[in-house]
Amino acid sequence: MSFRLAASAEMLYLKLPFTERVKRLHERGFEVEIWGWNTKNLTEIAATGAVISSMTGYLRGDLTSAEGIRELLSTAAESLQAAEIINSPRLNLHGTGLDAKGLPVISGHHVTGADWLTAEDTLRRIAELGESAGRVFTLENLNTAVDHPGTPFARAADTLALVSAVDSPGLKLNLDLYHAQIGEGNLIDLVRRALPWVGEIQVADVPGRCEPGTGEIRYQAIAAELRSLGYEGVVALEGWASGDPDAALDAFQAAFS
Repeated sequence: MSFRLAASAEMLYLKLPFTERVKRLHERGFEVEIWGWNTKNLTEIAATGAVISSMTGYLRGDLTSAEGIRELLSTAAESLQAAEIINSPRLNLHGTGLDAKGLPVISGHHVTGADWLTAEDTLRRIAELGESAGRVFTLENLNTAVDHPGTPFARAADTLALVSAVDSPGLKLNLDLYHAQIGEGNLIDLVRRALPWVGEIQVADVPGRCEPGTGEIRYQAIAAELRSLGYEGVVALEGWASGDPDAALDAFQAAFS
């Protein structure tokens, strides 16, 4: 296998305490992804020995408003300190802060040309923080049709345009193929275009956001394409288990083995 597999502790083994979820994924041989670090016992997580693949890289903020930019940069710096505890190499961002329901703090229905330039400048500053700390911020694409309506800079085409414009080792794409299938489709071509800027790839099937094999995406073909392209990074299951979590992980592993 030319790439490594990770899974989200936020979406699997939900009956277990969070640190136990991390431990279970580690025992299964997966790297582990977490979301909001400020609600977790990072010392306990570090003690599990799990390889943490990524974590959320901010607490508040957005890419375009003056106050939002200040909050984004400030809490990104805090997140870098948290990343040191669990040694997370990647810190994830979105086009704007999301509330508890996944809705955007600032709606993106009227993104202007000036907003694009401001977002690029903000991300360049974020990338400088990442480079200075020896870590990478990743900008994740989202879908606006099902999960995150109104989020600005949400499409994979948007995140690719921003990350490639910044063109820094401190900022990469978190290419989420579940979100991309809902919003854009044509996944193999998207992978080919985006790969030079990819920091990690996330997967789940459509519809339902569960493990591969529960929906319409033929992930075996995507896995074959990633191998042919020489991708050596992380592929992470950021999806729910349709039934038993171990069976879901088995299906994910089979699709990418």
